[in-house]
Amino acid sequence: MRILLVDDSGTMRAIQKRCLAKLGIVAENVIEAENGQVAFDKFSSEPFDLIMTDWNMPVMDGLTFLKKIRSVNTQIPVIMVTTEAERTRVVTAIEAGVSDYLVKPFTTEALNVKIEKWVPSGV
Repeated sequence: MRILLVDDSGTMRAIQKRCLAKLGIVAENVIEAENGQVAFDKFSSEPFDLIMTDWNMPVMDGLTFLKKIRSVNTQIPVIMVTTEAERTRVVTAIEAGVSDYLVKPFTTEALNVKIEKWVPSGV
C-alpha cells in the first residue's frame, strides 16, 4: 500500500510514519509532502492507495487540497488528520468529500481502524 502523507510539520509526519510502521507499512511506501501543492503534484504523477492530510498548512491547506483531489479522483480514500475538531469543520470536510476524519493526537489503533475501513487489504 502506498500512502501520501501531507503535513507541514516534519515532526508530525515522523510520528505518523512511526504509527504506520507499527502497522507494517514500510517507510518506502509512505511519500511525504509538506503542503497541499507539493502533495497534489506528487498525486498527479504517482499512484497512491490512501491520502492522509493535515488541514492547516501553508501554500495550500488540506481542505483546498482535498477539493483539488476530488475534482480529478472521487475514489481514493482521503483521511483528514488534524487538530480541527469543531463540528462545523468536520461537516465542511465531509461536504468537500473527505473519506474520514482523525483528530490529533491519535493512537496507532485509531489510525489502524481508519485505514482498515478504507483500504481493508492494506494493513
